[in-house]
Amino acid sequence: MGTFTVIPESTFEDMQLDAGVLLKQFDPANPAVVNADIITATTGGINAVCQPTFSDLAEDVDNVPNGMMEFQHLDGWDCSISTTALGTSPEMIRMSLGCADIDGTDTTKIVPRADLKQTDFASSIWWVGDKADGGYVAIELKNALSTEGFSLQTTKNGKGQTSLTIRGHVSIKAQKVVPMVFYSVAG
Repeated sequence: MGTFTVIPESTFEDMQLDAGVLLKQFDPANPAVVNADIITATTGGINAVCQPTFSDLAEDVDNVPNGMMEFQHLDGWDCSISTTALGTSPEMIRMSLGCADIDGTDTTKIVPRADLKQTDFASSIWWVGDKADGGYVAIELKNALSTEGFSLQTTKNGKGQTSLTIRGHVSIKAQKVVPMVFYSVAG
């Protein structure tokens, strides 16, 4: 082994294991999973992304090299959680659609709407997963709304799968708050 072929001693402890779980509510100070808060079973794991977008304010200025750090401007953040869900409960279908209601009389009927309501946004959606050291990693997605709609894929002899992408949004009431927060708690 070469001199510079080493890894940090904390590598194993910091590893995230297994797929984790999507939750409606979670309290990092009291990290217990309540069955009623589990959104759905998933397959293929979870993909959480929080990516900044930048503008180069000197892009069209003569004699300024591309990518000069003093002219970089943070435009915002694109944060989302996506997975393949196995659930087809009325609430899961409503969540996937984003703009929809569960009928008040027939709770098996989910009706898409032509308008977006502020109540369609979940204040938070959580993903929580285990760390190898017995701790956990948690991600809170704020002002969460499904943006990709409902898509169900079935197979002849297999289970149906629903694509689910939930995107975080900045609120006009808290314009400087990035819609994704991360926790990494040692065991």
